[in-house]
Amino acid sequence: MAPSSSSGLTFKLHPLVIVNISDHYTRVKTQLNPPASVCASSNSSNNDEAVLQQNPRVYGCVIGVQRGRTVEIFNSFELLYDPSTQTLDRSFLEKKQELYKKVFPDFYILGWYSTGSDAEESDMHIHKALMDINESPLYVLLNPAINHSQKDLPVTIYESELHVIDGIPQLIFAHTSYTIETVEAERISVDHVAHLKPSDGGSAATQLAAHLTGIHSAIKMLNSRIRVLYQYLALMQKGDIPCDNSLLRQASSLLRRLPAMESERFQDNFLMEYNDKLLITYLAMITNCSSAMNEMVDKFNVAYDRNTRRGGRTAFM
Repeated sequence: MAPSSSSGLTFKLHPLVIVNISDHYTRVKTQLNPPASVCASSNSSNNDEAVLQQNPRVYGCVIGVQRGRTVEIFNSFELLYDPSTQTLDRSFLEKKQELYKKVFPDFYILGWYSTGSDAEESDMHIHKALMDINESPLYVLLNPAINHSQKDLPVTIYESELHVIDGIPQLIFAHTSYTIETVEAERISVDHVAHLKPSDGGSAATQLAAHLTGIHSAIKMLNSRIRVLYQYLALMQKGDIPCDNSLLRQASSLLRRLPAMESERFQDNFLMEYNDKLLITYLAMITNCSSAMNEMVDKFNVAYDRNTRRGGRTAFM
């Protein structure tokens, strides 16, 4: 097991990076795995290759910014990897870096990512190859294996540290802690992905039950954290534990946000926005009804014209 990092840096990981890595792995795995009929007719001597196709590894770079002792990973892009030489395509990397620099001039390559259950010895070759771009690159590892009993995200961030092993200085991977940082656009995207229909064709009732279960778990977790905070503040008030001014300021800042929802300004703005949404919905319903009415009138006119022409021919005969 890799040791813990001692750099003292603070790492913030955005959900977009996790979504990109997961999407990259899913696409590669889907492309490598042939249909069932083709797999049945393949030669049994390709068992090792089949196992590799079932669990492919993908590679890419992570980009972001570093402000002082805080490293924030915003995005990522894919890389081409040659398994025979265990090297990356440097020309492709430089081209992608140049393109991303035009769109995100403030972002820099912070390291690279891959998939797997744990860091391997061959990963250090790739890690060293990127040191000419970043002298201390990060390694973000996503474990694609599904473990329903695991509550933490299957993502590990490694740093490289120089340790003396048997009298020889060597670079090793040291895992570090991180927090998830999101912006409004990412929260909307993650919420959209979470509400996608499952691929197994689950019913609406199943999706609703899963959604309500997630809401119940979130409320339960929020309740437990509020209870812990309340008990801690109560013990602090009694003098059983020392007073933490930093925590008190944070709790006070959190509580000051609550009365804002009961102010007249909030109610006015809320009702105005709510009425605007109802008006838009009402206009959309009127538009749909008008379109349906026009279609019905057109069909009625066509039917009336046909009956009129048919009646005229009958009278002539």
